[in-house]
Amino acid sequence: MASSPCGNGNFDSGLEIKTRSVEQTLIPLVSQITTLINHKDKPKKSERTLAAIHRVGQAVSLAVGRFVAVGEAIAAENQELKDEMGHACFEARRAGDAIAQLTDVGSALPSQSDGRVTVFSDRTGMVKAARLLLSSVTKVLVLADRIVIKQIITSRNKVLVTLDHLERVSTFQEFVQIFSQFGNEMVEFAHLTGDRQNDLKDEKKKARMAAARAVLEKCTMMLLTASKTCLRHPDCESARINKDAVFHRMRCALEQVIEIVTEARSCGENRILPASIYNGIKDFKSSVECLRENLYSLSPQSVGSQLEVLVERTEDFTDSAYTSHEQRQAILSLCQLARQDTQQLMHAWIEAQSVHAKEATEDMEVVILKTCQSVSDLRRELHKAAVGRASDLLKVHGEQLPLRALKAAGAEGNLEAVAEYSRTLTEQKEQLVETCRLLCHVSGTEPLEITCIHAEETFHVIGPQIISAAQTLALHPSSKIAKENLEVFCEAWESQLCDMALLLREINDVFEGRRGDKRPYLSLPRPGKHSANLKTAKAVKLDAEEQTSIAKLGLELRLLSSDVDTEVEKWEEQEHDIVRQSQSLASMAYNMYLFTRGEGLLKTTLDLFHQAEVLSEEGLQMCSSLRTFSTQLVDEEKSVVMTEMEKLVALCQQLQMGAKTPVQGKTATFQKVDSSIQTTRGILTVVISLLPFCNKLNKKYKSERSSLGSPHDWKERQNASTPVKEEEALNSKNSNGFGVKSLEQHVAGLNLLESK
Repeated sequence: MASSPCGNGNFDSGLEIKTRSVEQTLIPLVSQITTLINHKDKPKKSERTLAAIHRVGQAVSLAVGRFVAVGEAIAAENQELKDEMGHACFEARRAGDAIAQLTDVGSALPSQSDGRVTVFSDRTGMVKAARLLLSSVTKVLVLADRIVIKQIITSRNKVLVTLDHLERVSTFQEFVQIFSQFGNEMVEFAHLTGDRQNDLKDEKKKARMAAARAVLEKCTMMLLTASKTCLRHPDCESARINKDAVFHRMRCALEQVIEIVTEARSCGENRILPASIYNGIKDFKSSVECLRENLYSLSPQSVGSQLEVLVERTEDFTDSAYTSHEQRQAILSLCQLARQDTQQLMHAWIEAQSVHAKEATEDMEVVILKTCQSVSDLRRELHKAAVGRASDLLKVHGEQLPLRALKAAGAEGNLEAVAEYSRTLTEQKEQLVETCRLLCHVSGTEPLEITCIHAEETFHVIGPQIISAAQTLALHPSSKIAKENLEVFCEAWESQLCDMALLLREINDVFEGRRGDKRPYLSLPRPGKHSANLKTAKAVKLDAEEQTSIAKLGLELRLLSSDVDTEVEKWEEQEHDIVRQSQSLASMAYNMYLFTRGEGLLKTTLDLFHQAEVLSEEGLQMCSSLRTFSTQLVDEEKSVVMTEMEKLVALCQQLQMGAKTPVQGKTATFQKVDSSIQTTRGILTVVISLLPFCNKLNKKYKSERSSLGSPHDWKERQNASTPVKEEEALNSKNSNGFGVKSLEQHVAGLNLLESK
């Protein structure tokens, strides 16, 4: 949706919709108003149609009245918005009354020649009222959205105050009290920012918000152990450095969240993303291909300069000490080939201009194709180099040898060994940082670029923190808290490696055309890792034999997950609830597949069971969406969907009950793992059978709805029951009409009136 749903003069200036909730709330209103306006052109109107139009107009007016009452209540509680909100509410009420008057055709049934002004005789008035209503309701929603931003800022300020108190505490008793308060405040902040992240329309902002929230999530546990270590060893310099780094990173992440929600233009996070080679190649190819239409829009010199900038960026690959000789030579050769092809293009281009050609000549067309192919080959080679290096590093670092050595050396109090293994870890850190930089070049989308930058920064920060934690343990080898602190930072490093493996998969998906943008990473609860109370249920890891026995099941999950992705990509409406929920189920199933290989975010059986619970809840949400979707279907179609949905409900409930059922002993735990994965496999199988069928039906009914808006086409396709169909279209509860419920649900969802 554009800056405003309608062009209503000064009232719309500067109005921009930035969240999906506001946009989705306006869609039903636009739909109903469009229906009312379109009915004006239908030459014959039955009594039932006229009565239906009258009822819709009155319903719109009533809904607006109740919506305005909510807006006025918000204004009364927020003095800074009182004038703006009051004016928007006044305009909305006025527009609603005008629509009610224009649709008051019910009493005019005996004769329409009495001179009464209605939607049929004054279409201009109806359009003006519709514009005013859309504009004013949008203004109310956007102003209400400011309250959500205010809530996030207020929550952040509370967290910052408590964070300052935590940093200054001097006793364990005081620390425990304040950390408990801090935990509650962080939970509130996480909920608010999580809702905001999901609601944002801008994918770059969503990715930045996800990165900042990931930092806060991981740093909360680090803050706990780093602070306890500092309290236990107050004179230890390495412990103080370790703690200070955590507090600094949390403050930076909190500030980044506020910059995103307020769109602040500070020097920190609003910097321009580093120029990636992927974008450089895309822009260069676009410039070259534009020559087919216009030989004079660019100069040959500008295109040549564009290529040189692109070639210069490849030096990040060719200058790297970790790039193999063969890869370096391949990249340099492709750069030279691209230069040669571009030079040929410039010669053909200048020649075509000299004879005043209006479009690209045959010679130019051939060189254009060659030039585009050479830079595409260059991109493929760079992708191969970056992804290959990342894959190799993940295999090497998967063994975690330096981390194990640091833990052992610290526990022995061996400072020399700690220094030696610290150098090894520092070298690994530099390799990972550089690899993230190369992945950023070939990531393919801006959200993935942001995720690469986040990974680079995380490795850069956590590496030194692990070293300072190891130094502290080496100085105090008998300290349990120092040992626990080092363990927490090592787990954060391992977690980031798992995130990098998922990121690598996303980059490959984009490169191979399987997905056009980044799927959001799910925030998975990690028992015992994000709570001050560490005495949780025991989590166990599968041994090698158990891992092998479930590997086949895991592979089936991987294949089914890919099948779901393939079916989802066939949908035109990528924001459809069924699509989003299917993507989420596939993503969680892929996490479970990684668990069967001993990889990924799920480290223990407890993690797996929590993931199974979350997956079952998402599956039940999908059942709810399917039930809503089925209400628009005819009997036979509805029966098929409902039958499959009932299977899905049963499987989700089975998975949920199984995941929550406690078990004792190794054998019982393994059986529970096996059962959870098998049930998940069944859920994906049902989803795969539903997706193509629902997609087909969605296209069918979408086409029918769009044809309803065209009086000529609609009339040709319908039989004599036209007036009845019109009435059904107007009165149908499933036409996504602009009713009181949709608006009140939106406002309730924003939690604007909790204080009342």
